[in-house]
Amino acid sequence: MPPGVCFCYRQMDASSNRLKLNAGKTKFIWLGTRQQLAKVDMSPLQLKDQLVVPLDTVRDLGVILDSRLNMEAHVANVIRSSFYQRRQLRCIRRSSTTDARRTLTTAFVANRVDYCNAVLYGISAVVIRRLQMVLNAAARLVVGFGKYEYITPVLRDVLHWLPVPQRIQFKIAALTFDCVRGTGPAYYSSIACTVADNSGRPGLHSAERGDLFVPRTRTTRLGRRSFFMAAPVVWNSLPLHLHSPSISRSQFRAGLKTHLFRLAFH
Repeated sequence: MPPGVCFCYRQMDASSNRLKLNAGKTKFIWLGTRQQLAKVDMSPLQLKDQLVVPLDTVRDLGVILDSRLNMEAHVANVIRSSFYQRRQLRCIRRSSTTDARRTLTTAFVANRVDYCNAVLYGISAVVIRRLQMVLNAAARLVVGFGKYEYITPVLRDVLHWLPVPQRIQFKIAALTFDCVRGTGPAYYSSIACTVADNSGRPGLHSAERGDLFVPRTRTTRLGRRSFFMAAPVVWNSLPLHLHSPSISRSQFRAGLKTHLFRLAFH
């Protein structure tokens, strides 16, 4: 197997679940860069008495993963479903109030953009801009603007919506806050390792600020996008008052949005 290439598959194991392998529900995919994937044998995988053909995309909890992890297929699916919902909401635009349109647009469009958006950290800016077009179109629907009217003041002053890059950072920072406080998933417990906890580093300024330790990665493009790398990087970029152990979760989220809002619309 070439370095940096991996594959994942989901199956029903007979020994642990007492179920037989269902080839129709078993999928696997090779993950890696274009150069790495070119070295991989794409022949079907033999699992017991079944052959499973490798796929270019797989779906996991509503997130579409492609072989190169550029997330273009997932973003395209989000855009398609979001614009479908927007077209449905346009039918009731004239018979609903602005507050009602805002509530419905948030529920049916903005929430789709935000769902599992932490996996979009570090992807191409071109793909991010496509998602931002969805939010812009949703904002125009709420306030009744035309297709080509300038929408940034509405996002900033009327709707108070964060742009897509800041929404991704918000999600990662909120998850990291739970990990630091010990209320996050157990498999993320290693993320809450501070610089001060590492031997030989307690005297650094980063240790005094309460920064988290940023692990090394073997791959430049994909490694930096992993949550174990993104979480401490995003956390360390926050103001010191958001690192305080005395603030509550609601206070942290409110302060975090204010901070990201200022960065986005400075």
